[in-house]
Amino acid sequence: MLLSILLNEFDMIKEAQNGSVAAFNQLVMTYQSLAYNVAYRVMGNRESAADACQESFLKAYKSMHQYQGGSFKSWLLRIVTNTCYDQIRYRIRRPADSLEDLTQETGEDDGRWANHDELPEERMLRDELNDLLQQAINQLPQDQRTVLVLSDVQHLSYQEIAEVINQPLGTVKSRLSRARHRVRDFLLEHKELLPNQYR
Repeated sequence: MLLSILLNEFDMIKEAQNGSVAAFNQLVMTYQSLAYNVAYRVMGNRESAADACQESFLKAYKSMHQYQGGSFKSWLLRIVTNTCYDQIRYRIRRPADSLEDLTQETGEDDGRWANHDELPEERMLRDELNDLLQQAINQLPQDQRTVLVLSDVQHLSYQEIAEVINQPLGTVKSRLSRARHRVRDFLLEHKELLPNQYR
């Protein structure tokens, strides 16, 4: 089964490199959720994440001829994270809104991630914890934020993260360690905001 999936992806990549929009759209369908989740955690805002994903897929399509093998997922996530940081840097240089607006969620919930078996109190606690964790992620330097999101949110291996950020394994491990310490310290400093069971 895994071999057929890999062959299908390999075939889709080859067809996309030959200009097939349909094949590229299949690749987008395969990775759009992962790309959006990474962009959302890095950007901290749904609208910005959606914009970054759209731009990333457009860049990937235009750059398909540059993909030379290896993990397509890592290649694509490198484009996504670089696009996120390009947008963050651009907004810092040309602030139309406050920096707080760039990293804070609007509070709108479109219901896509709702668990309908969940009690309202459980959902409220989960949302509060998620908001606090996102605040902790937002305060990290960009390099640490990326490795934390890729490791602890998306569960990529150290090797995959090294490929995404184009850095050695030792760099990945040290950035991840520093990021986890900073998140832990942030949560300890704000433990009154944690739901009771996590204090």
